[in-house]
Amino acid sequence: MPRSERSPLLLAALLAGVGVTHFTSPRSFDETIPRSLPGPPRAWTYASGVAEFALAAGLLAPRTRKAAALASAAFFVGVFPANVKMAVDWRHRPTPQKALAFGRLPLQVPLVLWARNVARNTESKA
Repeated sequence: MPRSERSPLLLAALLAGVGVTHFTSPRSFDETIPRSLPGPPRAWTYASGVAEFALAAGLLAPRTRKAAALASAAFFVGVFPANVKMAVDWRHRPTPQKALAFGRLPLQVPLVLWARNVARNTESKA
């Protein structure tokens, strides 16, 4: 299978895998929810997991792939504040944890670009 055909499948697998962790380890995600959001953090954690499952499913279906890829890019931008909150909250933790938290921040850029690339490749095949 060519790389461009695997890319949406790999992105879907990533989103589904992270979606699973929102339900199997919700507490770690609850801590990253900005306090300015209304409602309990657990509701946002579960909603994020459901969104990741929906995006993954959309990426698997050729008819919905472009829209799901664009929505995935927006999702990655939308969860960035939670990653910033985690980095700020973890700034006094031991160096390996601090490095993990701050290292996640620039990783959002390739995720957004990956999702946009999937959308572009889908568009060119339409």
